[in-house]
This record gives sequence, C-alpha cells and structure tokens, in this order.
Amino acid sequence: MVSVRKRSFASIAQLAQRNPLTISPWVLLWATVGIVCGLFAACYWLVLEAIIHQLEAFTGLSLLLVMPLAGLFVGLVIYFLGNPGEIGLLVDNIHFQGGRLNARENPSMILASLASISAGGSAGPEAPLVQVTGSFGTWVADRLQLQGEQLRSLSIAAMAAGFTALFGAPLGGAIFALEILHHEYVLEYYEAILPAIVSSCASYIVFVIITKLEIGPTWEFPQYRLDNIDDFAMAILYGVLGAVAGWIFIFIFRICDRFFADLPAPIYVRTALAGLGLGILAMFFPLTRYYGHHELNLIISSNLGAIALFSLAAAKMLAISITVTGSWRGGIIIPLFFTGACIGKAVALSIPSFEPVLAMICTMAALNAAVTRTPISTTLLMAKLTVISPFTPVLFASLVGFFLAPKVPFIASQLKLQREIEAD
Repeated sequence: MVSVRKRSFASIAQLAQRNPLTISPWVLLWATVGIVCGLFAACYWLVLEAIIHQLEAFTGLSLLLVMPLAGLFVGLVIYFLGNPGEIGLLVDNIHFQGGRLNARENPSMILASLASISAGGSAGPEAPLVQVTGSFGTWVADRLQLQGEQLRSLSIAAMAAGFTALFGAPLGGAIFALEILHHEYVLEYYEAILPAIVSSCASYIVFVIITKLEIGPTWEFPQYRLDNIDDFAMAILYGVLGAVAGWIFIFIFRICDRFFADLPAPIYVRTALAGLGLGILAMFFPLTRYYGHHELNLIISSNLGAIALFSLAAAKMLAISITVTGSWRGGIIIPLFFTGACIGKAVALSIPSFEPVLAMICTMAALNAAVTRTPISTTLLMAKLTVISPFTPVLFASLVGFFLAPKVPFIASQLKLQREIEAD
C-alpha cells in the first residue's frame, strides 16, 4: 500500500515537472480538495439552517430552558468526544506542527458547533468549517505523502476553501487563511496563496450550486458613492472608532474568560451556565441571539435610535464573549461585523452630517481587523459582502483598526511565531 502511494505521488510530481502547460496536476489536486470542501460546507450549511428553522421558534421565557439545554448538550459532546479547540489551535498547528491539522476531534466540532449556532450562540460557522476542511487537506496530503511546505500549503488551501464557502469571496478567503496565522506585518507561507485561491474558487462554485444561495451581496446596504476626499478622513476616524470598540470587546472577553476559567465545575456545567446567560441576554436584546448573518439586514433597515444601537452593540459584545469563553463553538467574524454595524450607525445617527453607510461599513471592517489582525482580507470580504464599489476607504479603516489594536493579540497563538522569530 505504501509503495502504491509513493508511486502515486511520484507520478504527480513527474507530471507537474514535465507538463508544458500552466495547468498542472497540482492545480487539479487543489481544485479537487476545494470541491470536496465545498460539498462538506454545503451539507453543513443545509443541516444548520434546518435546525435553526426549528429552534428559532423558541422566544421569550422559553429561552431560559432551551439555551441552557443546548449548552448542556454542547458540554456533553465535548466531555465525551473531546475538546476540538478553537482557531488558536489551528494557528498553532500550522506554525509548529508542520501544518498538520488533526481530524480526530472533527465529530466533536461538528456536533458541538451545530448545537451552539442553531440554538442561538453569538458565533458563526466559519470556525468549524475552517477546522474540518483544513484537517481534510492534511488527510489528503498524508495520503500523498506530502511533507513540509507542500503539506502546509494543502492544509491552508483547504482552510481557505471552507472559509470561502460561507463568505463567497475566494480571494478574501485565500488571503484570510494566510493572514489569520500572523500577528504583525508578515505574510508567511506565501507559496500557499495560489493553492488557496484555486481551492477557494472550486469550493465556492460547489457551495453556491448546492445551497442555491444568491451570489450577490449578503447585506443590502444602500448605495454609497465616493465623491469627496474628506471621506478618507472619515474612514480613518471610523477606523479609530472600530479600534476603540475592539479594545472594549477584548476587555469584556478577558473578564468572561477569567470567570469561566475559574469556575470549579465540569465543562458541561460551564456550557449550560453560558447558555443561561445567553438566554437572558436574548430575552432583553433579541437581536443578540444568533451570529448576525440575517440579523444584520435588520440593523441596516431598522429605525432604532443611537442609544438603542449602542446598547445592542454592548450586549452583542457580551454575548460573543459568553459564547466563546463558555466553550460554545463557532467563529466571531460575522458577530463582530454585526457589532460594528450597530456602532457605526449609532454614531451616524448621533451626528446627522455623517454618511451612515460609510460609518457602518468602515466600523465593521476596523473592529474585525483590530480583533482578528486581518486588515487585507477584511477589506476584500467587505467588498464582496456589501458590494460597495469604492472600497479604498474601507481599506483605510481596516488598516487603522489593525495598527491601533492591542499589542497582545486577541488570538494569543498569533504571537508565538513572532516571539520565536525574535528569539532567533
């Protein structure tokens, strides 16, 4: 069996070297990985939406029962099937495990994240999609006996495919898979960029065909035109606003993290308690329930006042923090976008001369860039999700949010590679 695999890999390598065409067998490999990742992402999405459709009917006082029970289920899954970890573990594995992502905890991640997201946790499906698809990339690399950068590149390409399926931005997803791995101004593993783009494109096409989701913008913002050079100054201002919001969010997150870490109880008790906290928040602030994919359109079209929007943003920060630190599973990117939109619109309502669309989109981008340290991919994602044509101001806001972010990153493992480089 081993000799067959060696011959298979040798054949691929020889064809890649001899093929005079630009399209090599490597491209077919990357595309195949993307297709499989797109199939998984589509199935995951359809199952998730079906469960959400059943559970979203529970509102009001019933949430005080439904969400703790969902939390208990999440905790029991983790207790018996293993802790799948978070995005920080993926970053660690890419840097320090040769790019090898473990698939053993995938059943736990799939079940726990489906329960967490469908019950109404403030975390989205990007984290489970990235972990499961990334580990599939490692599995394929192992079958072909790839090593070193080839193995790492295939894992990253599969991660990008999983991320792209949800956001529908192949270039943004590819850059994100590289950008999320680092803390400062370094984009290592650049050799993975082409595999990531090819895999992302294949995944996106498959995902859209199966789910039948529209390929247009996810959020229906009014049209915005860049007619004034002053808008760049405003974008920088919103970048500062997003960075401040990022600092506040990280502060709230650290408090919640210490609370749950110091709680002397099994994990299923902590997850049930987190569910109770989320249920209470959802009773008073219904829009904090779920991760914001559909709810953000309600913010755009709502008539909520500035105080209500600021209060909702604060409640959403707390909901995200309870979700993640309470060991519910999911990603924080879309919830951060939701929070940024609330803050940006609240500021625009407070100062009528401010353009609300620019305020919302720039604050969304800056907040996410400040927390996740992904200014370039955040800009590309916003361009796709909102279809805002002049996205240069968004880039300004993202960069300001990134540069004004706390020195110690939210994803602590992003800092470890930088420390090793400095130690060398």
